[in-house]
Amino acid sequence: MKRSSGIRLCATVAVSALSLALITGCSDGGSDDAKSNTANSAQGSQKNTAKALTAAELKKRILAQGDVDGYKVAAGEAIPGGRSGIKGDEKCKPLLYVMSGVAPAEAPAETNRMATADKKPSATASADLEDMSSADVEKALTDSMSVDLTMVGLSSYDGDGAEKAFKAVSDAVAGCAGGFTGTAGGEKQKFTKVSTEKGAGTGDESVAYAAYGEPDAEDGKTPVAHAEVVRHGNVVATYYTMNIGAMVADKAYTVPAAVVTAQSAKLK
Repeated sequence: MKRSSGIRLCATVAVSALSLALITGCSDGGSDDAKSNTANSAQGSQKNTAKALTAAELKKRILAQGDVDGYKVAAGEAIPGGRSGIKGDEKCKPLLYVMSGVAPAEAPAETNRMATADKKPSATASADLEDMSSADVEKALTDSMSVDLTMVGLSSYDGDGAEKAFKAVSDAVAGCAGGFTGTAGGEKQKFTKVSTEKGAGTGDESVAYAAYGEPDAEDGKTPVAHAEVVRHGNVVATYYTMNIGAMVADKAYTVPAAVVTAQSAKLK
């Protein structure tokens, strides 16, 4: 199967942040329906003395195996080079942070997990390659990569740090709508557009967005990555989802609501 350069570019961050060692290649446009529930914004005028959760406390609250049906949950990994290795326009860096498996702003404590959707066997999974056409082989390869992989991150902050971290992301979604470039994991990234999407509707504040890569010169497909950020008090939850098979097949996908809902339940 021919893998496009645009798809490879889009997969670069996913390879590092989501530990997809076998991926060598990577829609529906975003809606204008961003949710930013600021019902508790009146508290901002008061002195916020909240203390950040410890690393141990965060680990008790982050998604674990068995918390969400249809998904396997395992320890996640940060992108090589970590936060210091992520370069770019300051106003847009929070988006790269989220898509690289690190907290959107420096935090006293943070942790992450990988949620992988259970893979249903395809009709071609057990077929003999010698009996398959090139089209069937390509479909089988695409099917094998058609699985949602979501990096879930939690970070906790003192005082109004969580509100500031969330604002940095929501401001970046608006301020970087026309696209941005940056470096993560040692690879240059270029996104032509950022658009808001409909989120799962949990937490005190939330924003979901899609980041569009450059259209591929060979097939014209545009790789798209999806993310969501939710604030729960002084904890910020981030979700970054990749589905390489969906990208190759030019099919729509998004951050799984079931994963967001299950994680949110542990932060109430």
